[in-house]
Amino acid sequence: MGRLSATSVRAAKEPGRYGDGDGLYLVVTPAGSKSWVCRVQKNGKRRDIGLGSVKKVPLALARERAVKTRMQVEVGIDPVSERRKEAGIPTFREAVSLVFAENKASWKNQKHRAQWLSTLERYAFPIIGDLSISELDGHHARDVVAPIWLEKPETARRVRQRIGSVVDWAIGKGYRTLPLPLAAMDKSLPRIKSRPVHHAALPYAEVPQFLSYLQDGDSIGRLALSVLILTATRSGEVRGATWDEIDFEKALWTIPAERMKAGREHVIPLSPPALALLRKAATYREARSPLGSGLIL
Repeated sequence: MGRLSATSVRAAKEPGRYGDGDGLYLVVTPAGSKSWVCRVQKNGKRRDIGLGSVKKVPLALARERAVKTRMQVEVGIDPVSERRKEAGIPTFREAVSLVFAENKASWKNQKHRAQWLSTLERYAFPIIGDLSISELDGHHARDVVAPIWLEKPETARRVRQRIGSVVDWAIGKGYRTLPLPLAAMDKSLPRIKSRPVHHAALPYAEVPQFLSYLQDGDSIGRLALSVLILTATRSGEVRGATWDEIDFEKALWTIPAERMKAGREHVIPLSPPALALLRKAATYREARSPLGSGLIL
């Protein structure tokens, strides 16, 4: 039998620890709250594991939990991790899978979808993959990005941002209460000294001459690039255009919402030169395909 009783537990007022035997303690804080702690020792290391508040866990249940905790430790099982699993709190690896499943349909860029998951699998999972999402802290994220911070700064920033996104999701799900201190983490990393490298650009004054050069030939690529310039659109919007999007009579090109990055329908007025190019591109049209074959780069 233990040293404590239900009566002595209720009567305990002085702050301190009250032993029940076999590593089970009643802990009374200076504020008067009471909780159970099981002290275990394995391989020379001592550890105190909380078993719950006295308000929710009576003495008999505390003794049962203490026995279970000691048995788990003895066979090499972490009781805290097991309790989190029972509570349904996912590991970082599991949380990533859940976030990816919830969001992949909204990510239109296939390359982004693949990279979002692959970068975390490559750089984060080996270090924090099996860590509970509730335990993840700033120093864990730092351990992930530090090895590539100077060597691959852009990749490191993306991994950092994606870890933060997973943690924000976990807050929304109720698995944790605080975000990662990413600003403090950034300050602890070496300063990156690099100058941005911009893509080569054609001076606007030379655009008319370049358009004339493009129109000297009749290839599909030349036509598509000419249309892109005259409509100020993205290459993907031109390459994916279908003929039912083009209204020659009203001189309008209507790109549906599902093809736009912003997810909203976009209507582009077509100038006479742009219409002429599209009519020329129509000569390349194939009856078996809705795609504007003449627009494909």
